[in-house]
Order: sequence, then structure tokens, then C-alpha cells
Amino acid sequence: MTTESRPTLPLASTGCSCCAPPTTGDREVSTPPTAELSTRTVSYAVEGMTCGHCVGTVIEAIKALEGVEDVQVDLHAGGASPVIVTGSTTSAAVRTAIEEAGYSLAES
Repeated sequence: MTTESRPTLPLASTGCSCCAPPTTGDREVSTPPTAELSTRTVSYAVEGMTCGHCVGTVIEAIKALEGVEDVQVDLHAGGASPVIVTGSTTSAAVRTAIEEAGYSLAES
């Protein structure tokens, strides 16, 4: 049986256990505090979109917001289209982006 020796990857002084060099001795290894994740997925019903260009305009407007990770649209031409936004942005910011792009949220 042979002992496998993996080379340390460049810049792998910290990180996951498979890439970081092993710790030796009594040295205490501190880990950075974990950031509280506030990523969420919210669905909005957007009225006024009728084509792919409309969808692209809304996606572009929402993706420009800080904290947005993903935007998906299920186009229902002439009706309320579901727009799913994943990220840490606020609903008010999404509403503003949609309205500034020329569309509106459907009334609940």
C-alpha cells in the first residue's frame, strides 16, 4: 500500500479540506466567519410583455440590480408573465426596475 501525496495547489493556503495544505502541530486554524446568506427566490407577475424583446428588456433591467443572481421569465403574451428572481435584492428594487423598463406588476 502506498501513501498518496498530493501537491499543494497554487494559492491554496486556505480553503476546502481537499485543496488546503494539511495543518501540523498544535497550530490553531481559524476560519473566517460565515456570512449570513440572504439569497431568496421570489416570483413576480409582470404585465405588458408580448415578445422575446420585452422579456430581454425586463431580464436586463433586473439583472442590473445589485445582488441579483438569476432571472427567469415564462412569457404569457398579453397576460401576466411569471418572472422569477433569485438573489439578495429587495422587492422594491425589482418593482422599480420593472416599472422603469416600461412594464408593471399585476395586482394581486
